Amino acid sequence: MNAARLPRSFFARDVLDVAPALLGAHLVHGGVTLRLTEVEAYAGEKGDPGSHAFRGQTPRTAVMFGPPGHLYVYFTYGMHYCANVVTGADGLASAVLLRAGEVIAGHELAAARRPGIPERDWARGPARLTVTMGLDRAHNGDDLCGRAAEPRIEPASAAIDPARIRTGPRVGVSGPGGDGTAYPWRFWLDGEPTVSAYRPGVVRTRRPNAKKA
Repeated sequence: MNAARLPRSFFARDVLDVAPALLGAHLVHGGVTLRLTEVEAYAGEKGDPGSHAFRGQTPRTAVMFGPPGHLYVYFTYGMHYCANVVTGADGLASAVLLRAGEVIAGHELAAARRPGIPERDWARGPARLTVTMGLDRAHNGDDLCGRAAEPRIEPASAAIDPARIRTGPRVGVSGPGGDGTAYPWRFWLDGEPTVSAYRPGVVRTRRPNAKKA
């Protein structure tokens, strides 16, 4: 494994620069090392309605408005945790969702956390990733660039061929037009079996009020 962690200056950039640069990097925590194969960018208040921070800071999103290089972990659907890396300037919320990866160390621990699940699917999706890595709400706000041994993100062990990086709509996020194509901010490595399946967002419409008799 790599000895050095990614510095804060790596994360203190535009989210659309940080997101593809994270592909191939190693997320290390809880005895497991994961090579990131899929991520999604969320630009916060910068015109991104798919972001939790779109309408401003709340107690839930406070970490996103803080310094870059911290984890933003949130609970969703009443059962899952998702982990994000805060990017950009302090006070301007943006983050990269860690969507999927390949376990490259700590296979026994990962298998114990994901019993009966094929290895390809251990971290194939953001909720699966947090279970495999042992991340939950207790890790919200953790500093990836601090002195603590974990969690941390290490540079990729080999340079990523830019021709392998693909981009497209984010999973489950709609946008103008309803198909999410206005925000092609999901990035993944072509040919990786751990990349999650694409699922378009569902546009919710209000049902008309029933007419009174």
